[in-house]
Amino acid sequence: MNAVTGLGADHVIKRGVDIVDTIGRESVNVVIDLVAGHDWPQFVDVLRRGGRYAAAGAIAGPIVEFDVRSLYLRDLSFFGCTFQDDVVFENLVRHIESGNFRPVISKTYPLKEIANAQQVFLKKEMFGKIILIPSKED
Repeated sequence: MNAVTGLGADHVIKRGVDIVDTIGRESVNVVIDLVAGHDWPQFVDVLRRGGRYAAAGAIAGPIVEFDVRSLYLRDLSFFGCTFQDDVVFENLVRHIESGNFRPVISKTYPLKEIANAQQVFLKKEMFGKIILIPSKED
């Protein structure tokens, strides 16, 4: 079982697979993207008229090619998602502490091993978050 389906996803598309061929052009209402990169135009192609796209990262590359006519002819909305008001973070922490959300943790490292943790992150082979734990000496 895929780690994502184990968390409740109905369908998972692996990286490198043609998204439009898999789910169809103009087939979804919302795309939440942490990846961008070379395959980015497909994320726009699967959006229905009036669809919304939210970006919160660009781990596959920040530079993308885009035909702006897709934006206005299909009435799409684009959102950047990096800053939230303090209350959003406070609510998230409260939900985590109460057990409503459980972050997926891939691996923990002592803070002194941050370089090793960064190398693991750059390989993009893990699922979940990497946690750095400071010691009393840090």
